[in-house]
Amino acid sequence: MMSGGPINRTSLELFRDCMRLVRHLAPGYSPKAQALRQTVRSQFEANRALTDPVQVENAKASAVRALSNYMLYQSAQKDGQMQQAMKDQITRVKKEKREEDQKNRK
Repeated sequence: MMSGGPINRTSLELFRDCMRLVRHLAPGYSPKAQALRQTVRSQFEANRALTDPVQVENAKASAVRALSNYMLYQSAQKDGQMQQAMKDQITRVKKEKREEDQKNRK
């Protein structure tokens, strides 16, 4: 669980981590690799002008979350129990969303 404190990596370090992840996901110059690289670049470019420390930390936290989610996903691929737990969580979230949507329609 994240402590809610500042991220101890610079924006540049997070950018490089994300680009390394793209190389791992889609090596070379395939359309998938190019699209992933462009997505990472555009997200970091969109946040380049942020000066508010809270907004900067939120953007960095989003990048860390993306990297963490991928690592969790990869771990789950190797662990049957974790795979099942993730499927159960997805099912619960979808059910809650459906119930909330039905409640909002009334």
